[in-house]
This record gives sequence, structure tokens and C-alpha cells, in this order.
Amino acid sequence: MSVFSSLPGYLVQRYQGWKATQFSENRAWYRRLAEDGQRPRAMVISCCDSRVHVTSIFGADSGEFFIHRNIANLVPPYAPDGEQHGTSAAVEYAVQTLRVAHLIVVGHTNCGGVAGCHAMCSGAAPELEEKTSFVGRWMDILRPGYERVKDLPADQQISALERQAVLISLENLMTFPFVAAKVEAGEMTLHGLVHDIAEGHLMQVDTTGFAPI
Repeated sequence: MSVFSSLPGYLVQRYQGWKATQFSENRAWYRRLAEDGQRPRAMVISCCDSRVHVTSIFGADSGEFFIHRNIANLVPPYAPDGEQHGTSAAVEYAVQTLRVAHLIVVGHTNCGGVAGCHAMCSGAAPELEEKTSFVGRWMDILRPGYERVKDLPADQQISALERQAVLISLENLMTFPFVAAKVEAGEMTLHGLVHDIAEGHLMQVDTTGFAPI
């Protein structure tokens, strides 16, 4: 017996609607994308959270962004250990092969991954400390951020940790030699954003911290 099933009906209907309208009306553009390959100007690293939709936020078309999504929009430190590194591989491909001009980390409010990291680091989620927890081991990347916010008032810690997820990722990106070389040569820029889901606001990292756009 196969473990695979057909797509849910509502997804089939949406696909058929897209094929009949957006694809049909832009057939030449999609053919050009297929034949010429992708030339995105920016890579976006964002959270897997279904509420975060960066192409909608920026009104992007197909071919504009090279997008990588993971839990809590985290980038691990550079670790050329011969193991399998999905996020690091995506960064390498974007920088070395696609030669993107901008690398953008997009965090967001009410992030479940960040909340889980806070619970784990504060001792409230022992299940995430287990070696078998993929989420817990991934959120270890953010432990340095927890150390930075743990002395803040309790009601401010998770919000501050959401910002740390962006800052830690930007710091870790600069541990990749090929990223640092491009940035220092002025060939690529790094950007950090936090998206407020409820209000629609965007905050960006600047020299003073986070400022509204």
C-alpha cells in the first residue's frame, strides 16, 4: 500500500486557477525564466511560519528572490565538517553561483521557534534538550541570543529574542569566508528585518539597533 496520496482538492483547484490565469497571461515570462535560468538580485532567509510571506510583502514576481526558509530564520556558523548543511548550502549557492547582491534575513513576531528556544533555555521545555529533538538542536544556534536577553523583564524577553534571531544569523553569515569577502569588497550587502505580523510593520537593523521602515 502506497504511503502517498493525491493532492487535496482545494490545492488542485487553486493550481488550475493559477494555470488558467496568471501562468497563461505570463507564459512568455515563465518560458524565459525556464530557458535563461534564474538571476535573483537577493537571497531571503525567512522562517517556515506559514504567516510569513515575503513575496507578498515585497510584491515580488517569480525569479526575483532566492528564498530559503527554516525554523526561526536562523543561519548556523560556518562549519566545513563534511556533514549535511541545508542552510549553509543555500547560502553558498546564492553567493557563489547566483552572485546575489543582497542577503536579507527576515524574522517575525510571535515566532514559535523562538518561543521554543526561550522555553528550552529557561528550563521549561526539557523535551527540546533531548539529543533526538531536531527542533531543539536547531534552536541551539540561538542560545547565545538567550544569554543576551535573559536578564530583561520577563515580558520583554521573547520579543527581544526574536530580534536576536536576526542578529545572530547576520553575525553567523559573516563567519562564512565567501560572504565576508563579498561584503568587505562591497559586492554584497547584508540586511536584517523583523516583520510584525499583526500590524504589518517592518523593522530593519541599523547602527542603533532596529528602526521602522
